Amino acid sequence: MGDPKLSRRKYDTPSHPWQGSRIKEENELLKKYGLKNKKELWKAQSLLRNYRRQGRDLLARLRYGDLQAQKEMKALLKKLANLGFLSESATIDDVLALDLERILERRLQTLVYFKGLAYTPKQARQLIVHGHTVVNDRKVTVPGYLVKKHEEGSIAYNPYSPLASEMHPSRPTAEHIERVIREFSKPKEEEGKEVEEKGEEKEGEKKEVKEDVKEENKKTDAEEKDEDKEAKKKGPDTKGKRKGASKKKESEDTEEGGGA
Repeated sequence: MGDPKLSRRKYDTPSHPWQGSRIKEENELLKKYGLKNKKELWKAQSLLRNYRRQGRDLLARLRYGDLQAQKEMKALLKKLANLGFLSESATIDDVLALDLERILERRLQTLVYFKGLAYTPKQARQLIVHGHTVVNDRKVTVPGYLVKKHEEGSIAYNPYSPLASEMHPSRPTAEHIERVIREFSKPKEEEGKEVEEKGEEKEGEKKEVKEDVKEENKKTDAEEKDEDKEAKKKGPDTKGKRKGASKKKESEDTEEGGGA
């Protein structure tokens, strides 16, 4: 029989545990794709890192005309196209341009939600774990299952599930399905434009704040100059008063000392 296979960790943890920007991005992705914990996110990151490392290695070997590298490149591109990460006409440069969200979008949980079979990504996860969905007429209970391109159209409710009935109250309405399609069919260019507009608004606000601060500083500088001018005008009188007061104190001290 032999020794049982050792279960090894399939992901790498971040190099530094406390990074505010990284933690914020991870929490946003967890919320958007309904992930259970960060372990699932790190698995997707490790998978992406592995594909990009292969792409960099093949790109370096292709420069020297390695015939084996050409075969490996075709196999890698075919695999990624089969998984739906890339198009069939993609090149090795497209492998290096892959991002994390492209990996997360191919999970069964995400596609069940995108197809309108659930109201939220969390509900999609629950339906998969409880066996209410099938892929190619085969029940799949793993939310992180990477759906192949030819399997995408076969995702549906399990025919033996109560949700297979169109009258079931837990099934999403047609209006909800249309809204989900509109939200997630936005091209990435529009999302980029929205981000740029938000950045421009923030920059405009920062400029306004800086201008206000400059005006306040100018006002304070002008007030200080006026005060300095007034102090210079009043300077000799105040010095004479101070000298007179000090002389009076000295005379009083000497009188008290003589009386003693």
